[in-house]
Parts: sequence; C-alpha cells; structure tokens
Amino acid sequence: MFQGIFQHAIDAKGRTSLPAKFREQLAAAGTDKLFITPDLIDPCLIAFAPERWAEIARKVSSLSLFDKRTRLLSRGFIAPAQECVVDKLGRVLIPPSLRERLGNVEEITWAGQTDRIEIWAPRKWAEIEKRAEAEDEALLKQLSELL
Repeated sequence: MFQGIFQHAIDAKGRTSLPAKFREQLAAAGTDKLFITPDLIDPCLIAFAPERWAEIARKVSSLSLFDKRTRLLSRGFIAPAQECVVDKLGRVLIPPSLRERLGNVEEITWAGQTDRIEIWAPRKWAEIEKRAEAEDEALLKQLSELL
C-alpha cells in the first residue's frame, strides 16, 4: 500500500529518486520496477507495481475490441505506459514521452494513493491540494459513508 507525499529532484535526463518508503514496498512485493502511464483525468502520471498493472491490463484487454471507448482507453492509458526499473541507487528514469505531461520541472511530487502512486509537478499538486481543501465538507461526508 503506497502512502505519503514526497518531493524529489528530477534531472534533465528524467532520473529521480523513488521515495525509500515506496522502494521498500516494491522490494517486499519482490520487484524493482513500476509501470508509469499518463493519468486520463488529471495532469499527472500514475505508477503501478507490476502485479497491479497486470491486473489492469488484463481487465482492459478483456473489453470489446470493437468498442470505440475501449480503444480510446487502451490508446490513452495502456499504450503509453512504460516499464521503469528502479536502479541500485533507488532512482527511476521517467522517459521523455511521459515527462512531457509534467512540464519542464526540476522537482516532482510523489503521492501514494494505496494501490498506485501519482507523480505531479509540484505547482499542480499544490493546486490539487487547494481544491481538496475547498471540498472538505463533501470529502468528509464521503469518508463518513466509508467508515
């Protein structure tokens, strides 16, 4: 389970440190890689552990090939995904095609979201946090329904 918010530098080549907490969780699952793809709703990237990514890919591939929305989902979410290995120094290389979504940033924000990690440009993450604060009442209502 990925939890926590971390800010790390990202160099011009796209190398950034995966937060130690997230590396530990991947190691516990027996892997050293993430699958990173664009988020279709927000201007960020989403990273999945291989097991979760395989589950998502299986579900998408089970949808009808002849459904236009399925094709759009596959083209926008599955096709651009990249397998990104965590090196021995704990760094991940985020490919240029994915980094474009974040803009030209020198830092990124990693936000754990239980079964996935969101990767944000810090300015955009701050905007999202403000939006969430503005919706506190609605969010509390939703949380109370869960608990």
